[in-house]
Amino acid sequence: MAPSVTDEGRVSTGAASAGGVEVEVAYAGPTSQRIIALRLPLGATAWQAVIESGIVGEFPEIDLETAVIGVFSRKLDGKRAPSPEDYVLKSRDRVEIYRPLQITPIEARKLRASKGRQR
Repeated sequence: MAPSVTDEGRVSTGAASAGGVEVEVAYAGPTSQRIIALRLPLGATAWQAVIESGIVGEFPEIDLETAVIGVFSRKLDGKRAPSPEDYVLKSRDRVEIYRPLQITPIEARKLRASKGRQR
C-alpha cells in the first residue's frame, strides 16, 4: 500500500490490520525534517519500520548500513539495548534515525574556548 499524507502533514501507510502498532519514524536532515506515522503488524521491529516508512527514498543521505537508529533518544546498539533488527516496537514508539556528528562535543568545547580567548 502506498503511503498517504495525513491532515497533520505526516505520512501514513495504513499497512497493518487492526491489532497492529502505531509508530512514527523520524529523521532530521540539515535543512528539513520528516516524521512518518505507520501502522505495522504486532511484532514488527524498528528496522522494519524504517524500511516500511520509505524515508530513505526521501533522504538519500541516509545510509542504513552505517546509520544509528534509536527509539525516543535511546540508541539501539545491540549492546545495552537490542539492535534495530531485534527491537520489537510498542504502540506509539518513535523510531529515530540519527545523523553522524559533524563535530564531537569535545571539539565544539575547544572551539568555543578558543573563540572566547580571541575576544
